[in-house]
Amino acid sequence: MATVDEVEEALTNVIDPELGLDFVELGLIYGIEVEGSHVHVTFSLTSPGCPIGPQVSEQIEEFSKELDGVETVESSLVFTPPWTPDRMSEDAKFALGY
Repeated sequence: MATVDEVEEALTNVIDPELGLDFVELGLIYGIEVEGSHVHVTFSLTSPGCPIGPQVSEQIEEFSKELDGVETVESSLVFTPPWTPDRMSEDAKFALGY
């Protein structure tokens, strides 16, 4: 069975194409739940008008399913609470000049 930390590490492969940073560093992963062989990831985008939501869902499923014991992956796109740059890691803030 995969752990939350292992899923989070796998999700560092989900890259925002405009910013060139991963969704974990950007603070766009709002939650990860692991129940047996099922993973549920809650994520957001930098803005509601961003068109990459379906692509991100596919990547979340792809990278999570690479982990041992993961059979099903579900993702939910949310905009509450709204994303702000405050959610980014210090490394991401530095890379983007915040």
